[in-house]
Amino acid sequence: MERFLQRLVSFTEWYLSRRKRRIQKKKEAQAKKHPLVDWLEAFLWAACMVLLINQYLVQAYQIPSGSMMDTLLINDRIFVNKVIFGPELLPGLGKLPGFAAPQRGDIIIFENPSYISRGPLFDILQRVLYMLTLSFVDIDKDEAGRPKAHFLIKRAVGMGGDRIRMREGNLEILPPGEDRWYSEGEFQKLSHLHYPVKRLIPPDLYNKLRLAGIGIANQDMRLPLDPAWIEAIQQVQQAEYLDGFAFDQVRTKTLYGMNPQVRRYGMRWRTHEVGYYIPEGYILPLGDNRDNSRDGRYFGPIKVRKVLGQAMIRYWPLNRLGPIH
Repeated sequence: MERFLQRLVSFTEWYLSRRKRRIQKKKEAQAKKHPLVDWLEAFLWAACMVLLINQYLVQAYQIPSGSMMDTLLINDRIFVNKVIFGPELLPGLGKLPGFAAPQRGDIIIFENPSYISRGPLFDILQRVLYMLTLSFVDIDKDEAGRPKAHFLIKRAVGMGGDRIRMREGNLEILPPGEDRWYSEGEFQKLSHLHYPVKRLIPPDLYNKLRLAGIGIANQDMRLPLDPAWIEAIQQVQQAEYLDGFAFDQVRTKTLYGMNPQVRRYGMRWRTHEVGYYIPEGYILPLGDNRDNSRDGRYFGPIKVRKVLGQAMIRYWPLNRLGPIH
């Protein structure tokens, strides 16, 4: 027993001496290191941590447009939860499994289906800089110096199995298994949801839109125009916001009435009438600011697996700090 204790004491002394020498060598090496190198190592370590957090946990994002007003304003900076729906394995490549699927009413972020990439290397560089600076530096800009909409942030409104249509700019939903159309407000109550919908087009403009649609259809057929149509066309052209769907519905219906043999007119008009079907596994994302949003009504539904994250909290400006609903 005495021999064992002696060996234990000797081993302890050897270990502590060795540890002390190692710590001393580390301090001496640290003292010899140039302060700039030391600072650079610390910066690279912090940058790696920021990248890992942004890529797999929480990402910073800047709101580029007014499509989500008044929920989110231009230049609001937010954090997006990337864990919940599964983060990308690498920027733009692969996807890890998540803990949940996007639900109706969630504010989601996804890659813009209309975005034209400048190449994978540029995309990775842009996203790395964007993440490292918490969205304050974005090198992906258009000719006018404005950040390109590489990612979009919208609300998940239409889900797989739904049929949706627009009536004077207002959304109507035919859910699976139902035999009647619901206005968006009615459907929110039915689904126990609550989110704001902002409209910018005055209701009285829709009468002008109908007259303008009839007038443009007659103009396309090289027919004489009624003065009321001409006046409506002029007023619509001067309007700040325009409901292209309502206009196109009237125009194609008029053209189809004149040319019933032209199938594309009939098909386009019927699509407006009977609505759009959202396949299973897809989401229709829409902006809360309906009359100023380039959303799923234009580029169609997106795949659920393309959703990159859910808006979580607004961190800038400080007077708007808080959770996002």
